[in-house]
Amino acid sequence: MKVTTKWIGGRAFTATGDSGYEVNMDATEAYGGLGKGATPTEMLLSSLAGCIGIDVTMILRPHLDKITKIEIETDGTRKEEAPKGFTDIVVTFIIDGDIDSKKVWRAINLGEEKYCSVSDSLKANISFELILNGEIEKM
Repeated sequence: MKVTTKWIGGRAFTATGDSGYEVNMDATEAYGGLGKGATPTEMLLSSLAGCIGIDVTMILRPHLDKITKIEIETDGTRKEEAPKGFTDIVVTFIIDGDIDSKKVWRAINLGEEKYCSVSDSLKANISFELILNGEIEKM
């Protein structure tokens, strides 16, 4: 999977993935942006919610006709000092419908432990490469 992220001026970027959909990101005004897109940290929390949400709906597929609402709130606590990464993330599922909580908890646990690539990736090793003016630069 590949995502290309292009700078469009100021602190704003547009990211396009294999799906072809674009996502606009910008810093808040406090960080020199214009606030005309989601912040990258908001995107991280959104990605986590979307990933586990897809997994939960796949696992609960036989019961979806009994569910009338699924909302997912992600609340992240960040470090005070830079880099202000997340130290804790609480994912809250708000579900309405005629379904046993044990089935929902099973789906959430399976999603987080076995299927959600975003939650698994939050533990990933990250490496960087640089191509400057067409030349590969090594660190």
